[in-house]
Amino acid sequence: MSIGHTLLGLLESGPRHGYDLKRAFDEKFGQDRPLHYGQVYSTMSRLLKHGLVEVDGIEAGGGPERKRYAITDAGITDVERWLATPEKPEEYLQSTLYTKVVLALLTHRNAADILDAQRAEHLRSMRILTDRKRKGDLADQLICDHALFHLEADLRWLELTAARLDKLRAEVTR
Repeated sequence: MSIGHTLLGLLESGPRHGYDLKRAFDEKFGQDRPLHYGQVYSTMSRLLKHGLVEVDGIEAGGGPERKRYAITDAGITDVERWLATPEKPEEYLQSTLYTKVVLALLTHRNAADILDAQRAEHLRSMRILTDRKRKGDLADQLICDHALFHLEADLRWLELTAARLDKLRAEVTR
């Protein structure tokens, strides 16, 4: 996820302080990985340097000065370009799991055990996501669906690989 673009997009609804941006980000996108304050302020400094945001006001308080940031026209254009650019599909051509299976075969370990353990871990994750989906709002349901569909594809791959282990062993140990 592009944190900078996400923060810019949040600023389109109006100027905000860094604290407010962090809170909005965490509420909408960061339930599993909330932003650190330092990450917000370093990102805002970079966006300011590149002319994508401007300081809309500074408030003095009991602590450090609070800057209120506003998105610039260049920032709006940048968000529009980012939103219009399709994400590159993740093809997983160099999978750690595939590497483990091949190394197990090369070292005469039981690759089926690796696949079984991974299947169990995937199923555990799917149960957690399904429970979260059942209890969540629409945004949470969509996020969980995305993750569940990827896990389902992984499970299909695990089954297919398990069915082809003998053939794979013959190829990699030639």
